[in-house]
Amino acid sequence: MAGHSKWANIQHRKGRQDEKRGKIWTKLIREITVAAKIGGGDIQTNPRLRLAIDKAKDSNMPNDNVQRAIQRGTGSLENVNYEEIRYEGYGLNGAAVIVDALTDNRTRTVAEVRHAFTKYGGNLGTDGSVAFLFKHCGRMFFAPGTSEDALMEAALEAGADDVAPQEDGSIEVITPAYEFTAIKDILIAKGFTPELGEVTMRPEAESELSGDDAEKMQKLLDALESLDDVQEVFTNASME
Repeated sequence: MAGHSKWANIQHRKGRQDEKRGKIWTKLIREITVAAKIGGGDIQTNPRLRLAIDKAKDSNMPNDNVQRAIQRGTGSLENVNYEEIRYEGYGLNGAAVIVDALTDNRTRTVAEVRHAFTKYGGNLGTDGSVAFLFKHCGRMFFAPGTSEDALMEAALEAGADDVAPQEDGSIEVITPAYEFTAIKDILIAKGFTPELGEVTMRPEAESELSGDDAEKMQKLLDALESLDDVQEVFTNASME
């Protein structure tokens, strides 16, 4: 997202996330199940599970659904075995794309992901082809008008890695991935509530797209995100 339009992009993305909340429950249940299977059912010792449960709460998922997903992961209930797979590829003008999936059928998933890339002008790459362009971290965005000095002091004291003011007046706070929730809770307690916060693959540099290219790129991202096996889609594309 380009500096001058970053806040508008954040608001647009937040709106699109709200529209997809119904479908996201299925993806969150998979993530909770896998997180519990890998690291156990205790959020105090399993930061990945805590992140997944926090996302579920943000999406208003009933606690019963959360608990059943944990029980499936820990073996208390019958469970489908999901495999974690990361695909890397390119969109319009070589923009980098990372697709994280949880699947019980690798052949089906790779076919669907490849089809989406091909249909919308991109192409699937090899492992490691674009991942080096991103950093796994937490990030929060605060609205223009937020006190930069006060937020910076609070964020760095809470353990944030960086505080980055943007050209449009918004402020980005970057955190270690698995300390994101704890730092966010501290900032909220101090009166700083982010407009958008997530653990993500943050691009080290952005690829700016506009006009038809931006529209086509958005169609590619939407197509990938709509796939049942896809959990997350990350890109370094900045679309005007």
